[in-house]
Amino acid sequence: MTQYKNHVALDLIAVVLIVFIAYMLRTVLVPLIFAVILSTLIFPIVYYFETRLCFNRVLAISIAILLFCTLIFLLFVIIGIQFNDIMEKSSAYYESIEKKITQLIHRTEKTTGLGTTEIIGGENIEIKSIVKNNSTKIIDFITSSGGIIGDFVLTPLYMFLFLLYRDFLRSFILKAVVKSNNKLKMKSILNELYNIQHNYLVGLVIVMIIVGFLNSFGLLLLGVEFPFFFGFLCALLLLIPYIGIIIGSILPALIALATKDSYWYALGVIGIFGFIQLLEGNIITPKITGSKVSLNELVSIVSIIAFSMLWGIPGMILALPITASLKVVFDHSEQFKPIGFLLGSANNKYLESRAKNRLKNWNKIRANKSE
Repeated sequence: MTQYKNHVALDLIAVVLIVFIAYMLRTVLVPLIFAVILSTLIFPIVYYFETRLCFNRVLAISIAILLFCTLIFLLFVIIGIQFNDIMEKSSAYYESIEKKITQLIHRTEKTTGLGTTEIIGGENIEIKSIVKNNSTKIIDFITSSGGIIGDFVLTPLYMFLFLLYRDFLRSFILKAVVKSNNKLKMKSILNELYNIQHNYLVGLVIVMIIVGFLNSFGLLLLGVEFPFFFGFLCALLLLIPYIGIIIGSILPALIALATKDSYWYALGVIGIFGFIQLLEGNIITPKITGSKVSLNELVSIVSIIAFSMLWGIPGMILALPITASLKVVFDHSEQFKPIGFLLGSANNKYLESRAKNRLKNWNKIRANKSE
């Protein structure tokens, strides 16, 4: 019993040390992890250049990374140009929102009998400044979260080196394993890790495109300005699971509030985006990614919160890929296999109600008696 307690204590100390090191070395680890994950995304392109076009490895990697970086650069240039157009109209938007909120306060005052001070909490609060300040914070958050990968200037260099030395690094990992049986197991783990990361990223890109079109068509139906920009910007924020699409719905809702005659348009934007979020979470993503990243919802949410506390917004983006990778490692370890089971998605038998199970058993007993 004492030996078991000592073993648990050592495991807890090891976890604390790993978390502490991960926090202290976050400026080094975050771009490295981004580079490893993104390398799995462009590896098929590199492999095609090397095998089908017979390119030199350095040339193949350089072209693939150049194409990837150019695509990312163009994406953020488009976002920057569109934001600039929106900010040029910001004064008109602020005035319109101020006018409508003032009207709403007066209506509430007439309906409820409450004074303006009681509704807004003070006499000196300027609605325009409130809207402007919050809008600025929203824009700053979106641009910072969307530009996280672009801020890591070392990530392309790390990607190049990982792809260049991929065989060398793989051999090192296999040489670190002493037993031959474990080497076969390690090869299986490495292949599974690659497949999970690659399929997750490819699936995420496809989901973003589908959600982007759905968002854009919804905004087109409502007649909101810049529908495709806001639609795909919100889809891009799917990089931040669960809350990204909520953040992305705020700006088009404010634009709808500023440009439309009715408050219902703003609520319609939030309603459409919320409905698309349900479709994405329950139909689109499961159909496309399937069981490639088989994490249950509880673990997913907890991991996002934990990694956001550890690494901020980059941690929120990396939470699911890292947790899915840990699950693969735990599933192949006898000691940590229960943890891998805990991280995985629950089967239907764990989600059925006891009343339903009792009803099934009662029907079986009843059928046996009748026989």
